[in-house]
Amino acid sequence: MKSATSFIILCLFFLNTVSANEIDDIELIDFKTKQVVTLSKFDKTKPSYIKLWATWCKPCMEQMPHFQDLQEEYGDKINILAVNININETMDYISDVISENSLSMPILLDKEGKLSEALGLVGTPYSVLINTDNKIVYTTHESNSVLDTFVAKLANGEKLASDHDKALSSSEKMSIIEPWSKGRHTLFFTATWCDWYLKESRPNMASNCKKIQSSANELKDLSEAKSVHGFVNHLWTDEKALNDFTELYEIDYPVEIDENGVLFTHFNIRSIPTMLIVEDGKEVERINAEQIITLLEK
Repeated sequence: MKSATSFIILCLFFLNTVSANEIDDIELIDFKTKQVVTLSKFDKTKPSYIKLWATWCKPCMEQMPHFQDLQEEYGDKINILAVNININETMDYISDVISENSLSMPILLDKEGKLSEALGLVGTPYSVLINTDNKIVYTTHESNSVLDTFVAKLANGEKLASDHDKALSSSEKMSIIEPWSKGRHTLFFTATWCDWYLKESRPNMASNCKKIQSSANELKDLSEAKSVHGFVNHLWTDEKALNDFTELYEIDYPVEIDENGVLFTHFNIRSIPTMLIVEDGKEVERINAEQIITLLEK
């Protein structure tokens, strides 16, 4: 599992990008007003800086003072937006981060994870710069002089070159969803890192992850079909991390990385671990971490 730590630190990069036009109408939640908003509401005569983050992400917290510094220096020239990825979050934790860092930019929640999916997020923190032609021109997980340079260039009216990669196509997404659109299935959603990465920042969540994952094979007894198919969140996870995870917990049913977060988004998995009973692609029952633990203890 330690290999995943270096993966987090060294390999947070943008696997897939899209035209910013494709993300303009994704629904987000304005943390302050609790109203639905979209990126299209922000001034399109200005470039934009979107930062994807989580309160339990240590590097995110380390970068917040610098992020606020950029807001104070360039907030009148750039739409600077803090978008929380909305996984295992509470409103109190987000409020604390806002207060502790005196954040003054708009704080948004990725309502169903659709923005993170569209941007190809593989790890937080993640910064995305968009020019006034609505083209994604730079992405990074670092908060350094390189980012500062690109932000300054956008603030000074430069458009920079566009990134030409693209995200998964609709047909590629459907090929991931299709196997679960027929018949009855028990799906188990978790993450390779929730038991150890959250240990200090969210000890209760980490404890729940460890308890459930330590009894992962018993989850089959909770399924009518006596079978389970597992999916781990794609953030910070490669095949090595997945193999280490399944070996550590001796899981004897199929577990896959949810490519680009497609199934997490499709089934609106915003808390982990979660069990989902689906029939013909429709949710029949959702069992959260506390409920799983209760069932396992019976």
